[in-house]
Amino acid sequence: MDLEAEKLQSLSVSDILKESISIRKRSPKTFYLITLTLIFPISFAILAHSLSTHPIISQLQSDTAAVAASNWSRLLIFQFFYLIFIFAFSFLSTAAVVSLYTSKPVSFSSTVAVVPSVFRRLFVTFLWIALLMVAYNIVFLRFLVLLVYAVDTQNVILFVFSILVVFALFLGLHVYISAWWHLASVVSVLEPVYGFTAMKKSYELLKERTYNGFTIVFDYLTFCRVINGLFGSVVVHGGDDYGVLSRIMVGGFLVGVLVIVNLIGLLVHSVFYYVCKSYHHQGIGKSVLYDHLGGYLGEYVPLKSRIQMENLDV
Repeated sequence: MDLEAEKLQSLSVSDILKESISIRKRSPKTFYLITLTLIFPISFAILAHSLSTHPIISQLQSDTAAVAASNWSRLLIFQFFYLIFIFAFSFLSTAAVVSLYTSKPVSFSSTVAVVPSVFRRLFVTFLWIALLMVAYNIVFLRFLVLLVYAVDTQNVILFVFSILVVFALFLGLHVYISAWWHLASVVSVLEPVYGFTAMKKSYELLKERTYNGFTIVFDYLTFCRVINGLFGSVVVHGGDDYGVLSRIMVGGFLVGVLVIVNLIGLLVHSVFYYVCKSYHHQGIGKSVLYDHLGGYLGEYVPLKSRIQMENLDV
């Protein structure tokens, strides 16, 4: 693609979305193979997870203590392998999809070949973000407990208002950290940095582009939540109201929608990385990524102005 100066000058989230969708035109075969082998399995697993755990949870609510212990073991083992699968395919999908964003067509084999070299960097970055998430949730829970004790619960209006404010702050910070995380993951793929260094770089790139990053992640999480909600209400819990055929059709449709949402989400974050780099006058070294794929893009071209960006011929 060729991002002109005029377009960058009035860049919006919709512009980023359009550029993300156009990426598939450069390497369509690779694009569809990645979708089928990486994005589809993780999307299917996310929705099928609730369908698989629902019978176990139902049994836990009605079983005796002895039987419940056995079901708890089944549930924990299932969750353990589910999380490993999700994390592994998340890393693989991130590395593969970001690899599509080069100036030349890439094959599926060369795209997959780059994954091992960045998998460790993505994992270390994830550990740092996970640590931040744990600390953030602990602080939030403590603050919530203090709020319950500090606010007069007899004053219902004040209490409800305080809870809403706290949850709004929690949601806002959660979305921001998620945007930080996604951008740090892209940084870990496209640059030879990871962990805390990638987080620091991501934080710097988000400056003055926080609104765009917030909007992108908020929309993505909202779509995912709606899809999961519909799947749960119709497919998982809709046995009495919907027939088997209807549930299968709705489930298949929602899996397809989630595949599209996940794929576009990863592509958007890839484009957003380049947008942030251009905004902060930083050079975009496409050669770093393409060298991983066995190609050569030419010389490193630094950006000379706020609205100048390398031509990415996708």
